[in-house]
Amino acid sequence: MSKPRVLFVTHRPKQCGVFEFGKHLYQAIASSAKYEVIHTSSDSLEELNGSITRYSPVAVIYNYHPSVLPWVSTKITKGLYRNNLSGFKPIQIGIIHEVTQKLADTATGYRNKWIVGPSQRKLNSLFDYYIAADPTLLLKNPLVFKTGRLIPEYNKPRIDPSITTIGSYGFATPKKGFENLVAKVQEEFDEARIRLNMPSADFGDEKGEKARMIAAECRKILVKTRIRLDITHDYMSDEELLDFLAANSINVFMYEDKSGRGLSSAVDNALAVKKPIAVSECPMFRHILVAQPSVSLEDSSIKQILENGFDPLEKISKDWDKEHIRWEYERILDSIMQRENNPQALKMGLKRKAQSYLRRLFTLPDKSFTWLRNTESETEDDLQSIRNSIYLPVKIPPGTGFNRILDEKARRLYKSAIDKLFELVPKTMAKKIPQANVQQGFVFDTVYRHITHYPKGKILCVGSYEDTASMALRKMGFYIEEVDPMINYYLQEFYTKPSTRKNSYSIIFSTSVIEHEPDDESFIRCIAGLLAPGGLAILTCDYKERWKPEDPKPDVDARLYTKDDLERRLPSYIPDCQLVDEPTWECPHPDFNYLGKYQYSFASFVIRKKL
Repeated sequence: MSKPRVLFVTHRPKQCGVFEFGKHLYQAIASSAKYEVIHTSSDSLEELNGSITRYSPVAVIYNYHPSVLPWVSTKITKGLYRNNLSGFKPIQIGIIHEVTQKLADTATGYRNKWIVGPSQRKLNSLFDYYIAADPTLLLKNPLVFKTGRLIPEYNKPRIDPSITTIGSYGFATPKKGFENLVAKVQEEFDEARIRLNMPSADFGDEKGEKARMIAAECRKILVKTRIRLDITHDYMSDEELLDFLAANSINVFMYEDKSGRGLSSAVDNALAVKKPIAVSECPMFRHILVAQPSVSLEDSSIKQILENGFDPLEKISKDWDKEHIRWEYERILDSIMQRENNPQALKMGLKRKAQSYLRRLFTLPDKSFTWLRNTESETEDDLQSIRNSIYLPVKIPPGTGFNRILDEKARRLYKSAIDKLFELVPKTMAKKIPQANVQQGFVFDTVYRHITHYPKGKILCVGSYEDTASMALRKMGFYIEEVDPMINYYLQEFYTKPSTRKNSYSIIFSTSVIEHEPDDESFIRCIAGLLAPGGLAILTCDYKERWKPEDPKPDVDARLYTKDDLERRLPSYIPDCQLVDEPTWECPHPDFNYLGKYQYSFASFVIRKKL
């Protein structure tokens, strides 16, 4: 059976970052085993229609920026549905380069305008779906997908220059900060070498006049005689550029732009050579500003970042290699095809039913679902670190286990844990429904009391966006890996990620997530598959002992759990795991009321993987 064809559209070769991005991306995804990806360079609708007629693709991916594909417009993408001779109606997918959270949130699709409300339609519906190479985005819009950055392959032997060498490169567009870099090096060093490469750009500086002017300014700034400044203007090949970066002790980027911009592709190449990187606080570097120890020049000096080496960026570079990016695009195309080809979705004529179906397919957070997450970002106050915070786990009375109903009695028992969460993450906790906080208190306390049993173990939070237990543990200095469709992946997607190691996590926790998952069998199987032998999974769920599928439930829930679900059905999917203790899930009188019309309770489900 032949693979579905996907057309990858770029402009013709130019000296610009957008073209280089598209070239490398195509090289990465062209080796897909699931899709046949075909490249075409098109400078007009006629050329594109010719390629569509020739190849009959199921989808067209545009390496889009208005300056390089100015002929692509809403009118043209609409025209593809009636102008191409093949009669095919390929799905239109645009790569957004200058992406911001606001742009991603408000993007609409030509064939999917009904998915978002009128208040969100602030942009033209240029494509059906969008892909942003920005791992920092929150995925609030079901038409927008995101990936990591593609890090080129570089396997040459490491070069360490005898004199400290600070390098940087980029087209000489405004606010690149080359002059600031020269001043910064002089401030910190008495002897060093600065290497800058500023090629001309086909878009904005075709004759290289701006590059030469900035180079002259840099030379004027230099006053220390033992600091050498070398500036070149040649446009290097991919290999030459990587060799240039690899020959430096550290690569530094001091962009000054503070406006809403996309991410810098210069860092992608610098990551490839595994040399230390120092950056300004420009939003274009937001994807690596999360590194610890910090690589920001507002937090550290060039000398300190150089001393820290490449370790702070090691995991980032591994997660964004060619294999991972190919997996990301296959995952995105699979999701889009599932939606577009599902007869149930096509036959649903009523807006309410269609929206309900898409919520189940994409499991988007609901604005009313405030006890777990909120559509606002975590507040800056809550994200500030508090190390060495003291917490004493609650004293569990004899005969009280971990598999239980989280009722008023549990609220009293876990009050100190809930109070600790309010101390550590007060603004996020303030958003939650107070009666539901017993879940977060139980999870926080149970994870914390077991962490010492796994001194070198890995910990994973599933459904981590605004999970206050995860946030609090991170603030206390614990490293928690996080999975959430709002910030990265569904659990089932994460399970297939190339770098995900099965049987490796000592603790996995998830607060009130499983009841929103349409396929809880695959969900719990993935948790069991990720657990290391002897590892612990700590889950909570919405619970009603006598609930039946035809009974009322909150719209955000796929189901309410029953005693039979927790005692028999879920354990039947994971025979290599067992409950940690004798459960007490009897609850004839549930005490939680949601929206004034749904009466239920919460339950915990704690299992251990057999050795």
